[in-house]
Amino acid sequence: MQFIFGPLPSRRLGLSLGISPIPRKTCNYSCIYCQLGRTDRLTNKRDLFFPVSDIVAELDTTLAAKPAFDVATIVGEGEPTLYSGLGTLITAVKERVDKPVAVITNGALVCLPEVRADLGKADIVLLSLDAWDQESLQKINRPHGKIKFAEVYGGLQTFSRQYQGQLWLEIMLMEGNADAGSLHKYSQLLKDLQYQRLYLNTPLRPPAEPHVKPLGHEDMARAVAALGGISIDLLSSQGFHSEIADDYAAIKSIIQRHPMNQFEVESFLQSRGTEDIPGVIKRLLADAAVEKVDYRGYISFRLN
Repeated sequence: MQFIFGPLPSRRLGLSLGISPIPRKTCNYSCIYCQLGRTDRLTNKRDLFFPVSDIVAELDTTLAAKPAFDVATIVGEGEPTLYSGLGTLITAVKERVDKPVAVITNGALVCLPEVRADLGKADIVLLSLDAWDQESLQKINRPHGKIKFAEVYGGLQTFSRQYQGQLWLEIMLMEGNADAGSLHKYSQLLKDLQYQRLYLNTPLRPPAEPHVKPLGHEDMARAVAALGGISIDLLSSQGFHSEIADDYAAIKSIIQRHPMNQFEVESFLQSRGTEDIPGVIKRLLADAAVEKVDYRGYISFRLN
């Protein structure tokens, strides 16, 4: 499958059927914490990268197999609002599924009326707010040069007041942006936004930059107390799933978009009744196309 993947576990959404409308690692940010690594194609121009009809045709094929899922999520391997057919795609997906349709976005283009109109068609919008000014935006998100924090935040204010669906915000907290001063700045921004949920996250998978360090439980607890959010690193996950019969092909399909650590791979294989789990792990370690990252004491796998 080129556009449809999963269903995959989401700590926020349950079992998510993923829809990717953009080329791999095409984004207007190159976040220091991104689990996909540095952005290959940094662009701020919206484009119809693929015909909506091609994506919908693949979705129809997937739905014919009647997969179990809780939500259809337009997420991509970069920034989905760069896809100029987003609004049309959301409408087409809603015509085909009886589940909520969500979009996960970094929010960089929410300053554009046409993007707000597209996102307004979704049932749930999950939007990141990692910075509080231009300096922190450049340090954490490393945006395309045309992106200005004031415009991004102004667009978010407008969208939060207009949007009729569920707006869920997420802040990625790391060592360096979770001190008392930073948390106060976030709290001031949140006061002028209307949203239903706030998730506080910390990098649990290998980040794009090795200097990025996750928060410990005590620091995360302080952030939760200061901002009133939900720590999603404490939320449960349902486990990985794939309709692909071959175990190794199924794993590679998953890690193309969602890195897995060695324990997640083992759990996934156990759920499928795989007999030679060590053999599959050994094959992953030997595969030149698979990137192996030693992070926080265990091995994670993602496609190069």
